[in-house]
Amino acid sequence: MSYEGHQEDRDKVLGALGGTRGILDSGLPSILFLIAFNVTHNLNKSAIVAIALSVVLAVLRLVKRETLQHAVSGVIGVVFCALLARHTGKAADFYLPGLIINVIYGLIYTIANVVGWPVLGVLLGPILGENFAWRTVAARKRAYMKAGWLWVALFVSRLVVQYPLYKTNHLNWLGTARLAMGYPLFILVGWGTWLILRKVPTVKPELATE
Repeated sequence: MSYEGHQEDRDKVLGALGGTRGILDSGLPSILFLIAFNVTHNLNKSAIVAIALSVVLAVLRLVKRETLQHAVSGVIGVVFCALLARHTGKAADFYLPGLIINVIYGLIYTIANVVGWPVLGVLLGPILGENFAWRTVAARKRAYMKAGWLWVALFVSRLVVQYPLYKTNHLNWLGTARLAMGYPLFILVGWGTWLILRKVPTVKPELATE
């Protein structure tokens, strides 16, 4: 993407990956759950507090007339995690869906790269105006695949660190790892994705050749 319009395309890339508000909508309830559980030692109360915050974030989005995509998905996710934890009676299960999601995403990104249809290319191509023309330019395709492996590394690292903590029921360490490997790593990998993609200009569909 070494051309004019870096700022615009960077915003599109980071926005498609969730953006700051999307990260907050999905992450803050989990943090509050951990804090509440440490204070109350009550699974039900902690779950209710997390759900309440998630709903508040969605309402704030609605009032500001902002997109509800991440807020709504955040509410659904928190409710599901809370219900699962209540059903099993194990507070650590609040974080189990997150581990499963990392497994699924890791597999999807890996398979997509192997078959030559990197997820980032499929998602960002239309947003950046190149549709699927990037597949006709080897350098651009490699850039999407390289960025894809960066995300695979993120998902795998989360599982390597967090799954043992989940299995041994170390809730505080699990929550801390979830926080440390949530915002910071997501932002780092998102920025890394931009740095990789910006080195190769987007492909103009009308100029692409099979």
